[in-house]
Amino acid sequence: MEIKGISGVGMSAAFPLEKNTSATSVADGAGKFFKELVGKVNDLSQQSDQAIQKLATGENRNLHETMIAVEKASVSFLFMSQVRNKALEAYQEVMRMPV
Repeated sequence: MEIKGISGVGMSAAFPLEKNTSATSVADGAGKFFKELVGKVNDLSQQSDQAIQKLATGENRNLHETMIAVEKASVSFLFMSQVRNKALEAYQEVMRMPV
């Protein structure tokens, strides 16, 4: 009696390895992530500035909407700075590892 292994089950099936994955693609992915993050934070900051300007000129009379836009920009900036700090800490930890 021959016993065959179960195929298609396990870590390799759940997380297939890409054949073209390299260190440069990981670095490109991280660079793309940070570029998109900074772009989104910048967009929220510009929207916040526009909301403040509209409130100051009287074009918009909704103070609560302006405050929501300002807080969204503030929270997104804090998030971005924390992601940057964690990335720098991880880099420094890797550089401290003995080879």
